[in-house]
Amino acid sequence: MSETQTLLLGFIAGVTILIGLPLGRVRSVKPGTRQFLNAIAIGILIFLIWDVLVHAFEPVDNALGKLHDGSGGIGPVAGYAALFFLGITVGLGSLVLYEGWLSSRARAATSSRNFGPGAMAAEELAVSSSRARGISGWPAARRLSLLIAVGIGLHNFGEGLAIGGSAASGEIGLATVLVIGFALHNGTEGFGIVAPLAAEKDRPSWGFLLLMGLIGGGPTFVGTAVGRQFTSDAMSVIFLTLAAGSILYVVIQLLGVAYKNGQKDLIYWGVLLGLSAGFVTDMVVTAGGA
Repeated sequence: MSETQTLLLGFIAGVTILIGLPLGRVRSVKPGTRQFLNAIAIGILIFLIWDVLVHAFEPVDNALGKLHDGSGGIGPVAGYAALFFLGITVGLGSLVLYEGWLSSRARAATSSRNFGPGAMAAEELAVSSSRARGISGWPAARRLSLLIAVGIGLHNFGEGLAIGGSAASGEIGLATVLVIGFALHNGTEGFGIVAPLAAEKDRPSWGFLLLMGLIGGGPTFVGTAVGRQFTSDAMSVIFLTLAAGSILYVVIQLLGVAYKNGQKDLIYWGVLLGLSAGFVTDMVVTAGGA
């Protein structure tokens, strides 16, 4: 398979993330429906955590197997295990610190000018908007969408590595099946990105949605290009565990949003449906022998 054909596969696998993004602009749905859709997104992301950690743990498991049968030493086990836990810690911890930093900047921008007891809220809002520029000035729902897109992007980079590596080794059938499966996955991931916006009635612009699609889906293409040139177990462990840690963070955040809106029965059924959707799409990849 030529490099152009391989990159085309990576593009197809990543671009389908755009399918679910327009749902973020829908505003005619009832609160209960928004709650249910948000719960579905949580279920999809929970599946992604499982899927990512299973693949990230494979090098550790293989090293343990070699240690058990005497064909390997303790060094690879310790090394891969260290990368595994370090990646999860950095993926989760960095987003906790980053979100705290953004929130502190937004608070500082709001309080940087003193207003008298009778100051109008509109004036305060205008000053806040002018001072809180950039990401720190975004509403909390948009910042959470960005964090979800970053986590999914790290995950999709790992998927791109798998596509590129399969194509480079001549496993064309496997690469094609991976593209189909990952494309289905990304179609559901798009809604996971915009779920916080739907829950908070925040209607994003088309430009914002395209930016989130680029952050979440673009790494699939980049990973395909990198994977075609070289791959390594260490690189896969690093990127997959970073993705797992970051997705774990946003799942916790989304659960907080869901419980705040009430109707807990919708949360349970929505999470179950989203989790089931993740496993069904994964079956497409498994059925192809991947």
